[in-house]
Amino acid sequence: MVLRFDILVIGSGLAGLSAALRLAQTCKVGLISKRALVDSASSWAQGGIAAVLDSQDSVEAHIRDTMTAGAFLNDQETTRFVIENGRRVIDWLVEQGVPFSRDEAGFHLNREGGHGARRVIHVADATGLSVQSTLIRKIREHPNITVLERHIAIDLITGEKLGHADKRCYGAYALDSDSGEVLTIGALHTLIATGGAGKVYLYTTNPDTSTGDGIAMAWRAGCAVANMEFIQFHPTCLYHPQAKSFLISEAVRGEGGLLLLPDGTRFMPQHDSRAELAPRDVVARAIDFEMKKLGLDCVYLDISHKPVSFLAEHFPNIMTRCLELGIDISREPIPVVPAAHYTCGGIVTDLRSRTNIPGLYAAGEASCTGFHGANRLASNSLLECLVFAEAAVKNILEQPRIDLPDIPEWDASRVVDPDEEIVISHNWDELRRFMWDYVGIVRTTKRLERAQNRIHLLAREIDEYYANFRVSHDLIELRNLVVTADLIVRCALLRRESRGLHFSRDYPETLQKAKNTRIKRSSRRAPYSEAKQNLDETRSAETTK
Repeated sequence: MVLRFDILVIGSGLAGLSAALRLAQTCKVGLISKRALVDSASSWAQGGIAAVLDSQDSVEAHIRDTMTAGAFLNDQETTRFVIENGRRVIDWLVEQGVPFSRDEAGFHLNREGGHGARRVIHVADATGLSVQSTLIRKIREHPNITVLERHIAIDLITGEKLGHADKRCYGAYALDSDSGEVLTIGALHTLIATGGAGKVYLYTTNPDTSTGDGIAMAWRAGCAVANMEFIQFHPTCLYHPQAKSFLISEAVRGEGGLLLLPDGTRFMPQHDSRAELAPRDVVARAIDFEMKKLGLDCVYLDISHKPVSFLAEHFPNIMTRCLELGIDISREPIPVVPAAHYTCGGIVTDLRSRTNIPGLYAAGEASCTGFHGANRLASNSLLECLVFAEAAVKNILEQPRIDLPDIPEWDASRVVDPDEEIVISHNWDELRRFMWDYVGIVRTTKRLERAQNRIHLLAREIDEYYANFRVSHDLIELRNLVVTADLIVRCALLRRESRGLHFSRDYPETLQKAKNTRIKRSSRRAPYSEAKQNLDETRSAETTK
C-alpha cells in the first residue's frame, strides 16, 4: 500500500501529538504510533512541565538551574530559546483543555531536584497521561489527521536511497504489526518524534516502545548524532517483583522525601550539600555507590512523615500503585533503585528542529538540541517537546511546496519467513544485560570496549537475519536497539572526562572546556562490517557546538 501526506509524524508522544495538531490546521498529516496513541513515554511522565510561571521566579534563574544540571554543556542560545518560550506553550496546553492542578493562588507549582524555585506545573502526579489524553481526543476528532496505530517505521525514504542526487527525506516505510503488510508512506516533510532508547538497558522506567527507533533510522539515513553517552538514570524506580518500570516521581523528594538505607540512616547529605534535592545524576550515583558498597538490592524513599491527605492530593497514583503492591507510603518507606530513564543525546537539530537531511525534522527525546547538556533537569523534557514541536511546525509551514518523486513499494520478494525467532529474543536479552553491566551509571574504558565487541558480534548476526527474513515488530526494534547501543558506546569512548551523566573511573576529572561528542556515519558504508574503522575515524570527531 502507498500512502501520501503533506507531513508524516513518526511518534505519538507530546512532541508528535502537539506538532500534528498544529500542522493539521492547513496540512494533511499522517501520524504513526507503534502501539496505541497513549502508549508513549510522555504518558508516563509523572512530575510535570518546568516553566517560569511565578512572579518570584525568572527566566535567568531557570536558565541557571538548567545549565548547572547540564554540567555547562548546554547550548546557551538553545537553553534561552526554550525557556523564554515556556509560558506560551503552557498557555497553548491550557487552551487545549489540560486540567492543571490549582490552589488558592492559581496553578499549583511543584519544586523538583535541581530547581531553585517552584516552577513545575502539573496534573497531580500524572501530568503526562492527562496532557496526552487531552491531545489524543483532539487528534482523533481532526479530519486532517490519519492515525496509523500499531504501525512501526522501518526506515526513512531518502533521495539517496531512491538513486537521486539529492539527500532529501520523502517519508518512510512502516510495518502494520497486525497484518504484517509494509506500507510505503510518502511525505513532503517528516518529523521524527519517537522518543528515547531506555529499553537498551535491562532496567528502565521507560515503556516498551522506547527502543531508539528514530535515532537509529536517522543515523542509517545519514543524520549526525551527538552526546549519546548521556543516559539519565532515574534515581528512584520502584523496586518490587510485580512492578515493571514504575517510577517514583522526582516530586516526592521535592516535597520532602528522604532517601534511607535499610537501617533508616539517611545518606544523601554525605554525598552532596543539596542532599535529596541534588540533580538526578548525583542522586543516582550516590544510590549506586551505597548499594554496591553494602551489597543492597535497593534503598528506601520515605515520605511517611507527610499527612495522608497531602499524599493523597499530591501523589494519588503513586499511593494507589504502592498500596496495590502492599506498600503504604503513609506508614512505610518505598523500596527504590536507579533505572535508565532519559536519553539526553540524539539526532542533532537546530533551533527549527531541522536535521542535516532536508525535509527531515526531529523533536523531543529523539533529538539533541543542546538544551539538556550532560544531564536533563527534572521536568524540562516535556517543555522541550512542546517548544521544538512548535518550531518544527513554523519552519515546515514556511517551506515552498514540492512534488513527491515516484517511490517504489517495499520489496519483500527475496526474503522468507524466519526459521527460528528465538534468535531475536536471545539477542535482545543479551544486549540489554551487557549494556546494564558495562555501560551503566559508572563506566570504565575496559567495560565499554567489552560492550563494543559484543555489539559488533550481535550487529552482524542481526544484519544477516534482517537481510534474509521478513521483517517483524520485534526484529525492527532489535535492529534499532543494537544501532543505538553502538552509538552510546562510541560516544562514551570518545569522552575522555567525567561530566554530568557520564562518569568514567579512568577519566574522573571534568575538563575545563565543555565539548559535545558529535559523530556522523561515513557515506554509504555497511553499518558494521567496518565498524572498528568507523570508530577509529570518529575518535577525533569531538567538536564544540
